[in-house]
Amino acid sequence: MSGTAVSNANSRTRRVADLAAGEEFHSGTYEVTREGIRQFAAEFDPQAFHLMDDPKSFFGEQVASGWHTAAITMRLFVEALPLAGGRVGAGVDGLKWPAPVRPGDTLQVKATVKDVKASRSKPGTYILTVLVETSNQSGQLVQTMTPTVVVREPGEKPS
Repeated sequence: MSGTAVSNANSRTRRVADLAAGEEFHSGTYEVTREGIRQFAAEFDPQAFHLMDDPKSFFGEQVASGWHTAAITMRLFVEALPLAGGRVGAGVDGLKWPAPVRPGDTLQVKATVKDVKASRSKPGTYILTVLVETSNQSGQLVQTMTPTVVVREPGEKPS
């Protein structure tokens, strides 16, 4: 994925057990490049409006694939909220792309903890639900999603 990432201010690794609903985390930024959009599209979503400027296309210009935006968002989400036990995706609700991402856009993620539940059957394992909002440099939302992830605290063995 070609683009420019800026390091994250929230680099402190967190324990999921210490998170609380309502906490917010912010990522560093990621600048989306024309070439990065083209490379991603060529491999994963080869529609003309992702590959080049086309005034006759749906958007009238080159824009990033929503899946490219989702991949950038995942990177920024992991950087915004580094978890000591890592995370395994269990599903995503409400994935939406309210506005296109264009070459030169700089994206940033705000992750808001919605819920943290300890597993009753697997000690040291938690279910974490987070609202993840991706915005461009103008503060315009370009993606929203609410992933649910499974997190195991470090040192816990699978049961």
